[in-house]
Amino acid sequence: MLRLITYLLQQGVATAKNICPDLAEGVRGLPMLTDAPCQSGCSACVDVCPTDAISVFKIEDNNHVRLDLGACIGCGYCVDVCPTGTIKNNPTTRVAVRTREELILTTSSTKTEDSTKTEDSTKTEDRTKAGADTKTGADAQVEAANKEIMAQLRQGRQGAKFPVADSLKDAHWFGRSVAARVVSTGCSACDMELGAAGNPIFDIERFGVHIVASPRFADALIITGPVSKGMKEALVSCYGAMSSPRVVVALGTCAISGGVHKGGYAEANGVENILPVNVYIPGCPPHPWSIIHGMLLAMGKEHLAPAPAPAKLKLAAATTTQTQEKRLKIETQNKDEKLS
Repeated sequence: MLRLITYLLQQGVATAKNICPDLAEGVRGLPMLTDAPCQSGCSACVDVCPTDAISVFKIEDNNHVRLDLGACIGCGYCVDVCPTGTIKNNPTTRVAVRTREELILTTSSTKTEDSTKTEDSTKTEDRTKAGADTKTGADAQVEAANKEIMAQLRQGRQGAKFPVADSLKDAHWFGRSVAARVVSTGCSACDMELGAAGNPIFDIERFGVHIVASPRFADALIITGPVSKGMKEALVSCYGAMSSPRVVVALGTCAISGGVHKGGYAEANGVENILPVNVYIPGCPPHPWSIIHGMLLAMGKEHLAPAPAPAKLKLAAATTTQTQEKRLKIETQNKDEKLS
């Protein structure tokens, strides 16, 4: 007994103190868009993307990149093949959002604060003449293109029986704790990461998140997997067994859009066309810290894990890219030495 107590005292506290820290150098995260201009005529990122999460469109003779994090599986091929650094690795684990629109990124919305201020100062006179609410032609075209994409994503809702979303005006009820029911619809990777979020290192329960076995006791419904047509009825039944207000969390790319399974005979296209979603956690699978960040959003406690400044993200991404390049050089040197 004394040996056990001594061992536990020597181990100390295993639980991480920093909430939702950035990934370590060299660790692959989700991609991000920078303010670096896309090379004209280049479509390398589109060609290598396995889930069609990237598209390139031209406005005013300039290439623009659209990245759908809701369809991205985090393979990193786009980061490796991008010649201009328009797409880079994003080390942040704070990737959860509340709306599907926030997962669709375009290069026109990735400018730094300094560049934005400079452009605003040079365009003040023109915008004053056109009116304060008038947008530039490029911005208007980008916004129209994004709206068209969102309209296509929501086509599946038309004519379908769609449950009414609960009002989250009383979401402060979940401020202290939330009971979550997990429904796996065919993916085990996200389930494993959710299990890892409950280990002593991450300890999701210290934030008041408890996994329950019955929807009757649940406040939140966490959905993993692509939601095939064979799981739709069971999923809607589980949602109906929960008392209001209910929070629906789409965990992982499969649950958001179907991921690599979308468009198949099983109609595994995600949960968005079946249930109203309150929180989206992208990734395939998401990091345990990303899962915790999503649950904090669902509870209205996102202030516990504030997002870093965009400039910091870009600097960290650049550092990660440099580290990857150094490692590739070292690996190449080692291979040459072995051959010699």
